[in-house]
Amino acid sequence: MTFDAIIIGGGAAGMFCAGLAGKRGRRVLVIERNAQVGRKILISGGGRCNFTNLNVTSENFVSANPHFAKSALARYTPQDFIDLVRRYNTPFYEKKLGQLFCRESSKQIVSMLTAECDAGRVRVLTGCSVESVRHSNETFVVKTSQGSFESGRLIVATGGLSFSKIGATDLGYRIARQFGLSIVKTRPSLVPLVFAGEGFRELAGVSVDSLVTANGTSFRENILFTHRGLSGPAILQASNYWEQSEPVHIDLLPGHDASVLLTADRSSRKRVDNFFSEFLPAKVAERLLNPGGDAKPIAKMNDNEVDAAAAAVADWSVKFRDTEGYDKAEVTLGGVSTDDLSSKTMEAKGVSGLHFIGEVVDVTGWLGGYNFQWAWASGAAAAESV
Repeated sequence: MTFDAIIIGGGAAGMFCAGLAGKRGRRVLVIERNAQVGRKILISGGGRCNFTNLNVTSENFVSANPHFAKSALARYTPQDFIDLVRRYNTPFYEKKLGQLFCRESSKQIVSMLTAECDAGRVRVLTGCSVESVRHSNETFVVKTSQGSFESGRLIVATGGLSFSKIGATDLGYRIARQFGLSIVKTRPSLVPLVFAGEGFRELAGVSVDSLVTANGTSFRENILFTHRGLSGPAILQASNYWEQSEPVHIDLLPGHDASVLLTADRSSRKRVDNFFSEFLPAKVAERLLNPGGDAKPIAKMNDNEVDAAAAAVADWSVKFRDTEGYDKAEVTLGGVSTDDLSSKTMEAKGVSGLHFIGEVVDVTGWLGGYNFQWAWASGAAAAESV
């Protein structure tokens, strides 16, 4: 069977692109290996789908080419998607920091995308696995478990490697390599990190408002101690920038100057950990400032000891040995090299008619709806050109 465009992947980017292309009069086929489309959408945002962010700019994305995302993001904006959501009468709200969530259920986003595909007469095959892709005479032939299909355009929207339990595979990267495209090294991202040395198991479950800095990029949100390391929004954000060889710096007292606090109370008979327990969870203050149980009263500390205590809470330097892996990662860092793609159409520069959109591309957003906006924007860019 012949189509104007075949899209591999029925996730956010693939379904959105299909609906737009179908409504432009193109005959579109979506191939999805899962039994239903939008599996990752359904579990996102705690089941309410953080579908975009009001504050999207290209600076909210990590890529080997930080300028690549600008074109698509400028041409399909958060407001464009908000307008679509409103046309479907889907209630939503801003949680914080520009993050927009469905008020009821992420199923509403999947239903909306499905309705858009229906309006464009898109054919969607679920439970359908891709067995091979061939290209000859300007035609792509996709062999699947449900037959072979042909098209002059092939759009790869297979996502990354995160959440293998809902069907994530490396198919998109394999297709890219097959056609000579480069892959920027991939790794789990927006993911908890594992301590390199001694852990803090006794603090598991404790959360602290913090300023976390990784390779010069800082985020202020909560961190969460786990049995193996740290999680929480600030750590997930920092994981996009973390390098194994470099420590992450954590200010557990953002908005305060720890040295000033101590200096102002140099005559205090309180132990330093008890003093900081007024600003921090007591368990955290004790673990960082009195690990051996021999902390001094502030009045008996010399200047070097005061400086060290202040640094322990205001510039806690932490080494991590690894991430918690793809099963705990929200997205995949790296992917199909943007050097090999057009920023306007997402088409491969050396292979006419071959496009890559969404998470499979080396464009990774921050936590908070940015990756969904990239799915919509890159999907729209491809749809306009098919």
